[in-house]
Amino acid sequence: MTNAFKIPFVGLKLGKYEFELDVDNAFFETLSYSLIEKGDLKVWLDLEKKETMLLASFYVEGTVEMVCSRCNETMDADVEGELEIIYKFGHEPYDDENLIVISPDSFEIDVSQPIYELITVSLPLRPVHEEGKCDEEMVKLIEKFQSKEKKDNNDSDPRWSALKNLN
Repeated sequence: MTNAFKIPFVGLKLGKYEFELDVDNAFFETLSYSLIEKGDLKVWLDLEKKETMLLASFYVEGTVEMVCSRCNETMDADVEGELEIIYKFGHEPYDDENLIVISPDSFEIDVSQPIYELITVSLPLRPVHEEGKCDEEMVKLIEKFQSKEKKDNNDSDPRWSALKNLN
């Protein structure tokens, strides 16, 4: 991972700091496990340094390339999300996913993993093109099979139709 996502905090005085990070294709290429290959996003990080911890607030906005759930063609999906993490100095582990324990002798934090997780959980559940933007051939094929399915349902066994009238 590039140094842009490693924030040195040792030289920082107590107080609040703002960082602006660009997330592009190179970011996703460095992550061997990434489900996302292409994207253009901006991350704003508000970092507050305190005596025993760092409070980090992440906000991400941009687009990533995904496959449309309707026509199976690539598309740009909008991503927007927020995440807050506490980096606490110490040695004892915690089970809280928003609390990361860092060694007291650490001098920087790597924010690439929280940024990737924020982007991933902010992805749309069912990405689809806007109306009229899908691949026309695929839309026609879908409509053909949907109309065939409706016809097949109408031609069902009349004994099942009789059961519908029991209520």
